[in-house]
Amino acid sequence: MARVPDRFDFAHLPTALDPLPQLSRSLGGPEIWVKRDDMTGLAFGGNKTRKLEFLAADAAANNARTLITRGAAQSNHCRQTAAAARRCGLACTLVLTGTAPAQINGNLLLDNLLSAEIIWTQQQDPDQVLQNVFAAKQKAGDGPYLIPYGGSNEVGASAYAFAIKELKQQDAAFDRIVFASSSGGTQAGMVVGAHIFNYPLHILGISVDLHAEELSDSVASLATRLASFLGEPFSFSPGMIDVDDSFLGGGYGVLGDLESEAVRLFAREEGILLDPVYTGRAAGGLIHLIRSGAIGPDERVLFWHTGGTPALFAYAEGLIG
Repeated sequence: MARVPDRFDFAHLPTALDPLPQLSRSLGGPEIWVKRDDMTGLAFGGNKTRKLEFLAADAAANNARTLITRGAAQSNHCRQTAAAARRCGLACTLVLTGTAPAQINGNLLLDNLLSAEIIWTQQQDPDQVLQNVFAAKQKAGDGPYLIPYGGSNEVGASAYAFAIKELKQQDAAFDRIVFASSSGGTQAGMVVGAHIFNYPLHILGISVDLHAEELSDSVASLATRLASFLGEPFSFSPGMIDVDDSFLGGGYGVLGDLESEAVRLFAREEGILLDPVYTGRAAGGLIHLIRSGAIGPDERVLFWHTGGTPALFAYAEGLIG
């Protein structure tokens, strides 16, 4: 039996599992459903809230007083980390890539409302800045707890192993899951969860920033470590990890026609809001795979909505222009 790490209980779980009949008809099949991890309830929710239940509990077990992590200016992970810190009575320091923008909106606005300390990397290497900030907090006696990019280590990825158990308990049978994959923790957790809880299905990560070989290697490595961490040792190879990097477009965070159409289509057909960076790109990939016939009309497909709604407001000009 899989080991269950310590976790806090602030995510709204289980998240809803909803059919998308209008979208399915619009695309001519397959039968599409959505798993609403955009509704996990922590400062607009998202997939990182699941991870932070485990990460914050581990921080508390280590007597931490400050959560530290990094991300882009519109990082969903950073916004949820700041909220989790406040929920748990901790301080939060965010290392954000680049320089402070002239306009504060989207996730960055929420970071400010949540009173997170924000440190901009300027032209420096983000990982090095993160390590320097951690060392400085440690020296100052601030009790820092370092959360990696995307919360993607064994502790954080545990959440998505148990999310697959949750899905199985919802008595839902799907041919495949499609979702946005970036730092790898969500996909690694799903792969391990499907293995541990005997829930066979095709797990397809649509890469939003990395090429398939790099992301598959990273996910396989993390999945192998996670399986051991959960007391169910198993060696995952990159060949067992399915990543589609066909939809990288102009690069990370660059809104293109693919993302714009997906955001509009989900909103128009189902009243569901996607973000331009992650779920918009993943949904755009899903739509393309259906139209091209790579996903057949008789399949039952689950789109796992990983959140990111606040970022919409930072891309308003591109979406309405």
